Amino acid sequence: IFLLDYFSEIVGKYTQELNKLGHEILEMLCEGLGLKPGYFIGELSENPIVLAHHYPPCPDPSLTLGLAKHRDPTLITLLLQDQEVHGLQVLKDDQWIPVEPIPNAFVVNIGLILQIITNGRLVGAEHRVVTNSRSARTSVAYFIYPSFSRMIEPAQELVDEITPPIYKSMSFGEFRKNFYEKGPKIEQVLHS
Repeated sequence: IFLLDYFSEIVGKYTQELNKLGHEILEMLCEGLGLKPGYFIGELSENPIVLAHHYPPCPDPSLTLGLAKHRDPTLITLLLQDQEVHGLQVLKDDQWIPVEPIPNAFVVNIGLILQIITNGRLVGAEHRVVTNSRSARTSVAYFIYPSFSRMIEPAQELVDEITPPIYKSMSFGEFRKNFYEKGPKIEQVLHS
């Protein structure tokens, strides 16, 4: 029980620090987008989840992906990559580009929720994780989600007659249901 208590304490402190960092990043996004300070704080960011991902070595990496191509269904994601073993790739111009780990740094992914709120000004990158034959890979992700009842829609400050909303308004619960049912076709569900 002592080891479990110790682990819980460490994860709790780590999560608190990630929450602070996430809020700082969200505040910088508010400033850059011209949204009022604190726009993302509260219901839009009150459901964070920490997940550790472990990918064992695969004798033939061409046979499987660690994680298939997707966009995160989040506001933002903070990812601490394995410093020794690379695996994260982003899709750019129909090419998979490796994301090289930078020591003492997080990868910040724009999620689909932020894409909707910014009315497409910021777009979530499609990414995947590939396996390798030599080494296991571990990463820790901090996903920032809204409350299930929170309506997700383009921010009023970012739409007008010239730039109308391009995404439907829906609760995060409805969005999440559609995301897991529709998979890659989620974009069709989101557009107005």
